[in-house]
Amino acid sequence: MIDLVQRPRRLRTSPLLRKMVRETRMDPSSLIYPMFIKEGEKIKEEIPTMPGQYRYSVDQLPRALEEVADAGVTSVMFFGIPGSKDACGSGAYAEDGIVQKAFRKAKETVPELYYIGDVCMCEYTSHGHCGILDGDYVDNDKTLEYLAKIALSQVQAGADMVAPSDMMDGRVAAIREVLDDNGYERVPIMSYAAKYASGFYGPFRDAAGSAPSFGDRKSYQMDYHNRKEALKEVFSDVEEGADIIMIKPAMSYLDIIRETADAIDLPVAAYSVSGEYAMIKAGASLGYVDEDSMICETAVSIYRAGCSILLTYFAKELAKFMKEGRIG
Repeated sequence: MIDLVQRPRRLRTSPLLRKMVRETRMDPSSLIYPMFIKEGEKIKEEIPTMPGQYRYSVDQLPRALEEVADAGVTSVMFFGIPGSKDACGSGAYAEDGIVQKAFRKAKETVPELYYIGDVCMCEYTSHGHCGILDGDYVDNDKTLEYLAKIALSQVQAGADMVAPSDMMDGRVAAIREVLDDNGYERVPIMSYAAKYASGFYGPFRDAAGSAPSFGDRKSYQMDYHNRKEALKEVFSDVEEGADIIMIKPAMSYLDIIRETADAIDLPVAAYSVSGEYAMIKAGASLGYVDEDSMICETAVSIYRAGCSILLTYFAKELAKFMKEGRIG
């Protein structure tokens, strides 16, 4: 026998021991399930580019939310698909807006879940950009007022948390001020702090009808070549009062998740976006990969990188796998 003092395999000899010494721990309470809510009635339509994901009308929402709760997922985030759009995205902050109606219905019918509002304008503007235009340029400072109005309207409708995803400078401070001034100082903000201009968003834009009608979003979303800039954005949002910091997308930005988790004391969230979901579904449908194994491995890699909260379209499946002990 070779004289070895260190034998790492000793801690891999049984399933119970492997789980005992596991470095990355996961729980269904850390999952957030994104949902698309659409104007209309009796709507549950599958999204072609995201098989297994649906657009729901508000009347179909209670059953869908009960399925989420039954799976063991405790949090959802709503994305609205309005019936009409205009230049200033007024449907995003209207009292009877689609997301506002969804929050009221959700709180009334499935109050045990935790509800988060995506604060942005792209789904609601006729031009598809995330703010107020000045010619062909998104005016940062004018947009802040509208983002604050959106956040306040969502909280007034029942949102437990708001999550600005627009990438305007100063938006966290603007939202925090408006919420505090209106008595909502206990409502947390989860900031999309480092949101990259990514090709992984394609299926979402199809799902939400939010593609820009001209140009792109590279003047406000981040260049994916940049690492240090991400930390600059993170520190800025922390100083402005963010309670949770999010990195988006997840899979190609594990280095950013790790650096963020090492640099700050706040919880770090990551959004495993539509393109990541679609890649796994497409590969599995062709028989090229095992879907369940890919779901588990990619999710664990995100948590291992430093994420403590995961937004994912596979939330229900992951909650099941965690209950079964396959991961977690």
